Amino acid sequence: MTELSRPDRRTFLKIGAFAGGGLALAVYVPGRRPWDTTGATFQPNVFVRLGSDGMVTIWVGRVEMGQGVRTSLPMIVADELDADWSRVHVVQADAHPTKYGRQGTYGSTSVRNGAWLPLRRAGAAAREMLVGAAAARWGVDEAACRTDRGQVVHDASGRILSYGELADAAGRRPVPPDPRLKDPSEFRLIGSRLPLVDTPAHVAGRSVFGLDVRVPGMLHATVVHPPMFGGAVQHIDATRARDVPGVRHVLELSGGVAVVAEDTWTAFRGAEALDVTWKPGSFALGSADIAASLARLLEQPGEVARDDGDAETALRQAARRIEAIYRAPYLAHATMEPMNCTAHVRPDRCEIWAPTQNPQGTQEAAARLTGLPIERVTVHVTHLGCGWGRRSATDFVRDAVETSMKVGTPVQVAWTREEDMRHDYYRPTVCHHLEGAIGADGGLAALRVRIACTPISGGGGGGGSGVDRNSVEGVANLPYRVPNLFVDYCRPHIAVPTGYWRSVGASQNTFIVESFVDELAHAAGRDPLEFRLALLDHRPRLARVLELAAERSGWGTPLAGRARGVALVDNKGGLVAEVAEVSLEGGRLRVHRVTCVADCGRIIHPGIAESQMTGSVVCGLTAALYGEITLEGGRVVQGNFDDYPLLRFDEMPEVAVHLVRSDEEPGGVGEPAVPPIAPAVTNAIFALSGRRVRSLPIRPGNLSGA
Repeated sequence: MTELSRPDRRTFLKIGAFAGGGLALAVYVPGRRPWDTTGATFQPNVFVRLGSDGMVTIWVGRVEMGQGVRTSLPMIVADELDADWSRVHVVQADAHPTKYGRQGTYGSTSVRNGAWLPLRRAGAAAREMLVGAAAARWGVDEAACRTDRGQVVHDASGRILSYGELADAAGRRPVPPDPRLKDPSEFRLIGSRLPLVDTPAHVAGRSVFGLDVRVPGMLHATVVHPPMFGGAVQHIDATRARDVPGVRHVLELSGGVAVVAEDTWTAFRGAEALDVTWKPGSFALGSADIAASLARLLEQPGEVARDDGDAETALRQAARRIEAIYRAPYLAHATMEPMNCTAHVRPDRCEIWAPTQNPQGTQEAAARLTGLPIERVTVHVTHLGCGWGRRSATDFVRDAVETSMKVGTPVQVAWTREEDMRHDYYRPTVCHHLEGAIGADGGLAALRVRIACTPISGGGGGGGSGVDRNSVEGVANLPYRVPNLFVDYCRPHIAVPTGYWRSVGASQNTFIVESFVDELAHAAGRDPLEFRLALLDHRPRLARVLELAAERSGWGTPLAGRARGVALVDNKGGLVAEVAEVSLEGGRLRVHRVTCVADCGRIIHPGIAESQMTGSVVCGLTAALYGEITLEGGRVVQGNFDDYPLLRFDEMPEVAVHLVRSDEEPGGVGEPAVPPIAPAVTNAIFALSGRRVRSLPIRPGNLSGA
């Protein structure tokens, strides 16, 4: 194969013939070093193959969990290649330490963060090579040829050659050093609403999610973990569990006790019959204890996350100053498909089937547990029944690998909903102290925010020091222009595991900051929309999103018995503003309509983007209305959807999504619409009732006076 360009931090590409004939593309998309330390080995992370039969096969290293990545990434390559979409076949890549770059799928990074241009260049280079092969065969100028849906056409003579007919010859041609990219006006696939690659299999029930995996000779298992954080097994009485017909084994693992059976339901019944005495850990706090500890932390200065101007002086000299304490609770991910993994460990190799957001982390964890070289560990990535960051961890993988090692057969481990709910990596509970100053001109003169939040990065609960960037996300990088801004971070050491929840730190911090900005607007006697726009004179794209949200929602027009609230966010490459329209009917909150306006750069597939925005509103609204994990004596109280409810169909508001047309590089679409919904609703509650919500979830007891 021939290099397109020298390796650098941005892009690297090889194209040429592959065994068996045809044209192959191997593309490096930034994320990991694409070559080894000697510079001798090329390690691409997207593979494309054009066969002599005209089929285009694309291997996708990122993970599909409903965000449409198995459609959107191939669309980028296929459009520049000018391929016939009906002849494109998508393959989910297995885990590999380096071959596909960073395969971890989170943070709305699948399309953004460098994939856009490298994938376009790959398709464009291949297209030019195909044109060159056709022109050489016909003896004509390349400029006289064009491509059209998998064919090269010479209009002057009416001759046509399919890509399949040209693939072998094209693979032997030199790679163009600077292929011409299409003008956006030439896009045929990008920006269109193609049927999703996976829809037919989903509808027909052929898609394989983690729980659908079946391996010959496979047993089924579930694992009972210590009910308290930091606990361990002290004694197991498995007599009654082994008496359940179909139970094969009861095993102690490093993380708990596995019950292995002939089917999942029998494993669950066996687990219910277990009699385990647990040795408690040192952590025995309840929710009230944790809330009190966070409040105490806020009494002392933290690590400085941002310091612009002189907030202390500005606050002291302000015409008007307000302050407030805001809180948000622990949240579980509560994915529709509970944690599960299938593993088959043999003396010389390990094979895993997992709904994981972290294929390489899964591979590394299995290699550590088994002692096998990493190249002896195969990880097949299945579809995911929701991820939201939970499946970036590997605790459920550990359970499956250890169980298979002990029983010597393939084993599928499936957690019960209760185990899933009580052994999560939770969005942390937070407590913020905010102080704001209104200047004589009615503008925001100063803002000081002190954040107490268990670190989100690295599982939380442990030691460490300094500012956890995820915990201050949305505050330290506040989108508004504030002349005097001070943010500091207080790090609690609480042994509750924390992790990445959809939109990460912005999910709770946007509720807090956008609610307080609303308080400041009212303190200044100004319209909340107009107040925000005045703070965005340096951010025209974000101001335009906010203006469109106001326009599309009818902001300022009268409502009978209802009110509107607004909030915005700049998160994961997406600029989103939302307006919620609410009523309080007999003391019951009703969200009638949500207007969501988003500028996420160029949109690859509008249908996917709209679905992600709508789903994000549902996710964020569920959390705002109901989401709360509480603890008693070091144990999580909630266990299923009866005490951790979701938004119901009859509560679903009308959601109007408006995507701003943009020529900017693609940004994230799967997460940015989550953070603004909670403050949009609570700000609407204030507009309607004059009462502030400073603590989630929204309950009558969480309403304070104006």
